[in-house]
Amino acid sequence: MHLSFKEAYFQYLVYIDDKLKNQTKRTLKERFENKIIPYFGNYDIYKIKEIDYMNFKNKLNKNNYSYNYKRNIHYLMTSFFDFCIKKLDLKENVAKNVGNFKKTIEDIKKNDKNIYTSIEFKKFIRCFDNIIYKTFFETMYFSGCRPGEIMALKFSDLNKYYLSINKTIDEHCDKKTKTRLINTPKTLTSNRIVYINKFLYKNLLNLKNLYIKKYEDENYDYFIFGGKKPLAPTTINRYKKKACNKANLKPIRLHDFRHSHATLLINKKVPLKVVSSRLGHSKTSTTIDIYVHSDLKQEKRVTRTLNFIRLLF
Repeated sequence: MHLSFKEAYFQYLVYIDDKLKNQTKRTLKERFENKIIPYFGNYDIYKIKEIDYMNFKNKLNKNNYSYNYKRNIHYLMTSFFDFCIKKLDLKENVAKNVGNFKKTIEDIKKNDKNIYTSIEFKKFIRCFDNIIYKTFFETMYFSGCRPGEIMALKFSDLNKYYLSINKTIDEHCDKKTKTRLINTPKTLTSNRIVYINKFLYKNLLNLKNLYIKKYEDENYDYFIFGGKKPLAPTTINRYKKKACNKANLKPIRLHDFRHSHATLLINKKVPLKVVSSRLGHSKTSTTIDIYVHSDLKQEKRVTRTLNFIRLLF
């Protein structure tokens, strides 16, 4: 029996077509076709051994990819091999056997650079003169929601001091409709209530008044960020880049404002379960794996304590 990895991948695309959201499928295809197929494309899936997967992991480790990116590549491979076992009579999942990437000190240092501290965010947000984009980034930083969740928000989702997260919007336009599709959130636990501070609530109401004045319609359910249509990711990123340059700050991705929010709360000793629920994670282990990593001072403190105890023996 022989089947190339690439041929199996095409069957996998058919299998997942009605199971995943468009945005997720786009990300999956991009990672497979840019990082996985160039390496495994011509392999016979029935002859891939654990050493082959270990070599693939080593190649990824030599590149400057983030820990989360490598971890997600591993999840894709694990799911792909599970499909092959279920549908193509593959005997074992070599990705699962080998295991995921281990977080290194370099991964920790690299991840710490991809957030804004409260001081850095203060410098960043002061560089906006457009109230809509300024409030967008305030909401990103102080809510911890995903970019697509925030872009999809309407004023019907805003209640006093909390946002109802019940949908997300695709980053790209649908090829058929030429519009960005609004879908349900990423997971079941992504449907949630996120409480916001009173200052952010006031700023969001100011946006509503701005749209009412602009469009002269009090009853329309406007997008919180954009009015009659949601803000475009390309324009958001353009404003972000301009503010970063003006503030002389390292640029971070839109999603990194979510990371910044989570790290901020964890460093302020907010209970992990609360942070996990706020982010819409189904398990606290997900939150731990992504965010609980940067307290090296505490690790050194533990080591000093154990060294001291050992001296008493």
